[in-house]
Amino acid sequence: MPAPDPDPRPEPPADPPSDSPAGPPSGPAPAQGESASGTWPAPVRKPTGRDVARLAGVSQATVSLVFSGPEAGRRVSDATRERVREAARSLGYRPQAAGRQLRLGRSGMILLAVPNILGPFFGRVLEGVHEEAGRHGLAVVVSSGWGSATLADAATTSRFDGLLICSPDDSQLGELPSDTPAVFLDADPGTDRARPTVELDVAGGMRAAVEHLAGLGHRRIGRLRSTHSAYTFRVRQAAFEQAAEALGLEVVELGVSLNEGQPAARSAARRLLEGPDRPHAVICDDDVVASGVYQAAAELGLRVPGDLSVVGIDNIPVAELLTPPLTTVDLPGEELGRAGVAALADLLRGEPVVPVAPLATSLVLRSSTASATLRVG
Repeated sequence: MPAPDPDPRPEPPADPPSDSPAGPPSGPAPAQGESASGTWPAPVRKPTGRDVARLAGVSQATVSLVFSGPEAGRRVSDATRERVREAARSLGYRPQAAGRQLRLGRSGMILLAVPNILGPFFGRVLEGVHEEAGRHGLAVVVSSGWGSATLADAATTSRFDGLLICSPDDSQLGELPSDTPAVFLDADPGTDRARPTVELDVAGGMRAAVEHLAGLGHRRIGRLRSTHSAYTFRVRQAAFEQAAEALGLEVVELGVSLNEGQPAARSAARRLLEGPDRPHAVICDDDVVASGVYQAAAELGLRVPGDLSVVGIDNIPVAELLTPPLTTVDLPGEELGRAGVAALADLLRGEPVVPVAPLATSLVLRSSTASATLRVG
């Protein structure tokens, strides 16, 4: 049986009164006037919660409950809630965020902090974050290039209800206040054991890449590794070294700054490939670096995969657009973002967060790798 509407007395804080008389707008919308200059239309009166209450035939308290979030909204019957929402839609009513923030003590916004907002992988993460945040009624603000001081400032203001910190560099991690809801993504689980961490199985993905090239007969492997100190790159490097040693592979490696993009990758790849005893297979720390290897190989007259097998990591959209399409390790960025927001939403509700296993990665086989016996030259 549907729950009865709540007693409207006492009523919670409602929308500030409008300068115009109360009551739902009737008839055609008022004609828009002009500004003093005669060029800009004057604003029209916005509908208020009082207008919605009158049209729906309920109290203002009921309207406030419907738009105060899912917990409060459950105190209103389904039929009444739908009637209120339909009235709001027909009037073009939008609940005032400032009033909701005062009532709930929240801004409704979360911060996603990434090391490089231009990194294509973080676009995948953001897609998942936005998708899951919408389910919880949260808005997302993205920040990059942040340091520990900036993050601490964000944590101690009321602008954000919680933080998602993705692929942090060690130098960016300051001491977050203990009462700040925060979730780490693609980070060291030992960073802050009091806070949830959602990991990717990047080590498993790297092992799969090394084993794939070894299975094709490649014994001398080139490696373009990130020079950044983030946990995710330390894990990739350790997994690469362990797999290469276990398989008895010879390794030639160079560091490259991922933030400097394809030009830096192309320059490092040329140094790697110009020598007389160059490797005939290369594993890169991301797909943008792999695209730089393609460019350097073309400049040196080397064919992919006939002369050079190339493997990337991330599986960003460019991987399929390269010629030939790139074999790469798929890191499920969208799933990472969704899992992070789900954990943060639990924290914001005061619920315990159940740890999840590292998210599975997979090697996506395309046309950039071939048997070592097929190489030319």
